[in-house]
Amino acid sequence: MRNWLIKYYPYLDEAVVHSITYLTNFARISVFSFFENSDIAHEKFLHQVHLPDRVTIPTYYEVKRRVHMPVKNNTAMNFLLTRRSRPAKTLTLPIPSRSEVMQILTAGARTPDHGKLEPWRFIVLSKSALSKLADLAENCARDHELDEDSVAKARKQFDQGHLAIAVVEVQKASEKIPPIEQTYSAGAVCLALLNAALASGWGANWLSGWPSHDRSFVENGLDLEANERIAGLIYLGTETLTPPERPRPNLETIVKWL
Repeated sequence: MRNWLIKYYPYLDEAVVHSITYLTNFARISVFSFFENSDIAHEKFLHQVHLPDRVTIPTYYEVKRRVHMPVKNNTAMNFLLTRRSRPAKTLTLPIPSRSEVMQILTAGARTPDHGKLEPWRFIVLSKSALSKLADLAENCARDHELDEDSVAKARKQFDQGHLAIAVVEVQKASEKIPPIEQTYSAGAVCLALLNAALASGWGANWLSGWPSHDRSFVENGLDLEANERIAGLIYLGTETLTPPERPRPNLETIVKWL
């Protein structure tokens, strides 16, 4: 049967040939049923296969879909259903190693990206870099004549952090991909990094704050170009406590079925 399928239906890929061969030889499912919705001459199959009395009807297209579907991953699904950010202020040492950060970045870069523009890049911020940003945030706050509480808050997240990844949105000229879709992709990267860090066993939190959107701060502190902005700061570290579960959206109020 296998050689016959390959000879008469060379366009079938190896996975489908294997599936049909297995089902017809061992599961006693009619080959005819695989192709009932196609233009293939069924007579050729009828001459080669003894149809069982009981015929199960998966079509060719259904079989092909099943062959190429991803393997169900209950562990990953359970993680997504229970994931929870860890507040940056509760994260401490130790922090991920360079190789562990690279793995997290690799996972984060596997993100929907219309047109393969890669409209984002990463800046890994060490403790010393965060300390410099804390000083710069304070200076920017004073330049804006903010009150002392606001000044202290502006530098606090940088002072407290031990390691962070700045996700930089990079707007790229494209006749096909609108700017908003590039922004969405950068946001998706932030979530992917966050989940990759949590899945790796680290505490992680996605923050921003007004300094992240201040041109003087991002240009002087992070050397951003005019077409770049901060999509998010992903703080990483060891969690010191597990935060309580917070209220989640009521799907009954936000889902509409059409």
